[in-house]
Amino acid sequence: MLISQRPKAVLLLSDGTRFEGRAIGAPGTFTGEVCFNTGMTGYQEIFTDPSYTGQIMVLASPHIGNYGVKQGEEEGPRVSIAGLVVKKYSEVWSRPGGTESLDDYLSRAGIGGISDIDTRKLVRHIRDHGAQNAIIDNTGMDDGALKLRLGQVPDMAGLELSSTVSTKEAYEQGPSDAKNRVALVDFGIKYNSIRSLVERGCLVRVFPMGTAVKEMLRWRPDGFLLSNGPGDPAAMPSAVGTVQEVLATGLPVFGICLGHQLIAEAHGVATVKMHHGHRGINHPVKNVITGRDEVTSQNHGFVVDRTKAEQHPAMEVTHLHLNDASVAGIRLKGRPVFSVQHHPEAGPGPLDSRYLFDDFVENMVAHRKQAATKAQPA
Repeated sequence: MLISQRPKAVLLLSDGTRFEGRAIGAPGTFTGEVCFNTGMTGYQEIFTDPSYTGQIMVLASPHIGNYGVKQGEEEGPRVSIAGLVVKKYSEVWSRPGGTESLDDYLSRAGIGGISDIDTRKLVRHIRDHGAQNAIIDNTGMDDGALKLRLGQVPDMAGLELSSTVSTKEAYEQGPSDAKNRVALVDFGIKYNSIRSLVERGCLVRVFPMGTAVKEMLRWRPDGFLLSNGPGDPAAMPSAVGTVQEVLATGLPVFGICLGHQLIAEAHGVATVKMHHGHRGINHPVKNVITGRDEVTSQNHGFVVDRTKAEQHPAMEVTHLHLNDASVAGIRLKGRPVFSVQHHPEAGPGPLDSRYLFDDFVENMVAHRKQAATKAQPA
């Protein structure tokens, strides 16, 4: 079926901005917070990133679907976006090893969207007016009904979503005889974070986010990874309490994205909703410790308050986003605890920041040696 033959679709934003285009994916009505990603490749990884739960994704790259999808390149167990907005939607695809078209993939997942709109205009509108809720419909619903439905969509600020994507049962990946055992608290983990640790010889046990810390300690971990995930970190008091207990163990800790924000919240350093967020695979970050600039993969709509982070006596800002000088990384002084706002595992994205997994492994090795030295009789 040609795109010109597809049913009409409507995209309506909370501020009344309206676009008309053509339906893609599954039929229906789709709601969420509208956001945009500037990456030119990696749409399958983006769509399956659990951190995008509850969000309608606008892709700034104009041609989407041309390389189909490939089994094994998912970053989560399901398609997580709430809806999709693109300019040109390709039903003709070609790729070695590809398994199906993007349209079949989205339709099977029950996710729909809209194509053939001016996404450049839409992205500029979001940049100027900020993130807001939106609705996509391809069923012919009139504008009055769309506005009523849109008015019922909760704001992302104050919304806890990690519990909807965290694993329900613990599971392990990696060599059973690994020297480094990582307890991963799953707030919405991307698979490539697990792969990045396994590649470094770690045994990773992924725990549901509500798991008691004493239960995770019975597994005898050498360190904790606090994962990425969706929603507002300020709306997660139980998770903040878990992170405080994790930090109290004295073991090495590595936080990524939401995990980074929860470490800040656990120290009374607030997180704030951004105007329109950072999402893409070309975001420049400066490591202020080494002086090195990195190109990073990012996906977040909340950020750690920089002034409060810099004023906290136990905290040091280690990374800054070069576009807006927002906090991109912190560490705790004198402790093997650090975190970053960006995604060092990439998937999709550049590999500039993957050294952070090496730093985490080195922290676990050093801590284990230190503990062994203390245990030796005088």
